[in-house]
Formats: sequence, structure tokens, C-alpha cells
Amino acid sequence: MASHEITLDFERADRIGFDEAIFCQGKTVEHLAHILEQARAKKARFLLTRLSAEQHAALPAADRQALDYEPVSRTAYLGAPLDPKGPARVAIVSAGTSDAFVSREVERTLRFSGHAATVVADVGVAGLHRLTGRIEEIRAHPVVVAVAGMDAALATVLGGLYGGALIAVPTSTGYGVAAGGTTALHAMLASCAPGVAVVNIDNGYGAACAAMRVLRGLS
Repeated sequence: MASHEITLDFERADRIGFDEAIFCQGKTVEHLAHILEQARAKKARFLLTRLSAEQHAALPAADRQALDYEPVSRTAYLGAPLDPKGPARVAIVSAGTSDAFVSREVERTLRFSGHAATVVADVGVAGLHRLTGRIEEIRAHPVVVAVAGMDAALATVLGGLYGGALIAVPTSTGYGVAAGGTTALHAMLASCAPGVAVVNIDNGYGAACAAMRVLRGLS
């Protein structure tokens, strides 16, 4: 039975400050249904990530109705997001509209835990004036998450213009030699801008969690 393969972590928030997230990729619909059943029995809140539209559509009707599902980010909320803790202290800066699947995952993860974010979208370096035109708005935030694919130059440019905590997320967006985000990852890791922290390819959830750890240290 799928239930024998599931051990949920209901105490994670007490240990590290945010609840367990359910990574849905690779899980069967039976797995997900058991997880949701256990969570509802405990009256637990969960964020679900990488929940495909096909997985969501295959869930029992009661489970679908219990979830707030957003298809672009492939995230779902079981339970209501926490009330915002104040004005936005994180800016999510994305290079292109094609990176929205990651930037929305960042935003949705933050919102579930009660953190508002300012989204600055489609300001990649191919049109550098778009970024410089909003840099003062970006600088008003103590944490920035930079989301970019292709050559991922956005992270380095931001690293030279912005002095707060900068978390870079390479995305799998790009042609041929972009290599599914490997080029963006290497470019961010090799950035000459000092102090840029880099998470894994397409890992918007991980970037949001890193931002929340920084915010907790600032509070």
C-alpha cells in the first residue's frame, strides 16, 4: 500500500520555521491521495510543489476541491496561506516571461508562509534599460531572488548594482547549448559579482526557503 511508503513531517515548522512541502514529481496519484488524507486528519497545512496538471486532474474530486492549484508554478496549497507579515521584503526579479514557471513558484512559496513579494518581471539584460529603470524599487528590499535562464547574466548584473542578499535561480529556459539550465547554473556559479548565492536549476521553492531563512535572521 502507498501509505506504507509515506512518512510525513508534521513537526518541521517547529524545527526550522516553515512546514514540510510535498514534492509531487514521481509520486503516484495514490501516494498523493494518501498524503492529503493524512494531512487533513491532522488538520495540517501543506505546500505541494511540482504537481502536474495531469496529476491534479486525476485526484479524487474532494482532494481537488481542497487544493488551491496554480498550473504555471505547478504548486498547490492545502490550507490557507498565512497572513502577510508586513510589506514585501523580497523582490523576485526575472529575466523573461519564459521564466515565469520558476518565479511564480518562488512567489507562491513565500506567500504560503506569509511573506509578500514584489515581482519585477521580464527585465533581462537583452534590454538593460528595463532593469536599470526599476533598480531603485529593487534596492528597497533586503532580499532579492534573481531568476534567469539562457546565459543568466541577470544575476551578475544585479550583483553589481544591488547590495542586499542575492539568491540566484538558474532556469532551464534556452536553446541548445543552454543545456537544460546547466549553462545558466555554471554562469551564476562563476559570477564575478561577489556574494551571489545560487540554488539548483528551476528550484524556485529552494530559493524562497533561502530567502525566508535570511528574513528570519533579519527579524
